[in-house]
Amino acid sequence: MRIGIDARMFGPGYGLGRYVEQLIKHLEKNDRENEYVVFMKNDTWDLWKPKYDNFKKVKANIHWYTFAEQLKLKSIIKKEQIDLMHFPHWNIPIFFNDPFVVTIHDLTMFHFARPEASTRSRLIFWLKDKVHRWVVGRVVKKALHIITTSDFTKQDVHRTLSVSLDRMTTVYQSPFQEDGWKKTDREIVKKHGITKDYIMYVGAAYPHKNLETLLKAWQIFEEKYGDNYELVLAGKKNYFYEHLLKSDDFQKCNNITYIDFPNDEDLASLYSWASLYVFPSLYEGYGLPPLEAISYDIPVVSSNESCLPEVLGDAALYFDPRNPEHMCNVMHSALINKDIQMSLTQNGRDRIKQLSSKKFALETLELYKKYSK
Repeated sequence: MRIGIDARMFGPGYGLGRYVEQLIKHLEKNDRENEYVVFMKNDTWDLWKPKYDNFKKVKANIHWYTFAEQLKLKSIIKKEQIDLMHFPHWNIPIFFNDPFVVTIHDLTMFHFARPEASTRSRLIFWLKDKVHRWVVGRVVKKALHIITTSDFTKQDVHRTLSVSLDRMTTVYQSPFQEDGWKKTDREIVKKHGITKDYIMYVGAAYPHKNLETLLKAWQIFEEKYGDNYELVLAGKKNYFYEHLLKSDDFQKCNNITYIDFPNDEDLASLYSWASLYVFPSLYEGYGLPPLEAISYDIPVVSSNESCLPEVLGDAALYFDPRNPEHMCNVMHSALINKDIQMSLTQNGRDRIKQLSSKKFALETLELYKKYSK
């Protein structure tokens, strides 16, 4: 079978980039029978080099969500005579009619499509929202099968888009490089201006990520427990982070550091030396960053919303993400209670073993085989 993978979102980065990168690298380790054609953009072309003859790269230097994606991507794929195409996101050319499977990571924009969360005018936002809903609805109807990253998302797609549950399969992604994390030089942490023990958040600042409530919780933390700890936010700067950094809540925090899009080496150091990881999100389809923190033996405190209890299990301590006082108290408990820390660490190691990269790749491969010609 000749399988195509749309890898234009190949890492570095978070979320989709990690998913695509991990999928390809571990399929390559575990499948010598099928042929793979991996479609990549120029800016990430050199990040992966095929090791075996059954894998090849093809340039598809087309950015996502563009007219070029609609007009050119289909013909590039067609030339490669693909038997089955895997799109790891819903941005599939409207007129693509060949066999494909698609990964739906979440339906965030169906539930948090708020105009104030957009940098565009309300009219443009409204039009984009309508197009997005139409495209996703069309994609899930045309796909041979749908991969979801959690049972929560599977049920969400079922309820929101009326997709039959038997057309979907949950395949859990494993933490990025869970086999090879190593404690790194603390000098990398110091170069970012971090001088105290710290609580860390990694990810975007979109409204559903709920960082405004985290800042309120951090203000309470500083008032109740002093300034022995620092809060570190790490993520790619965009409109939402810029808005957050200018907010009154951010300005009221004393011990807080923002790091713009750390590279993998810096991110490894930041995870490695953190005292605690906090994840306040209101909605996730999977929640990879807290799993990455867990893979470093870092205690994790998390929102109890959406898929997070399912994915993190007993490897996290949970709080009400809408209650900053509760968030603050749970963070403090995890920082001072050694029994909680030991329990979270051991449970985390067990959870990581259950989410191996090999399992992720092989379960995806089984779906490919099911829909081969």
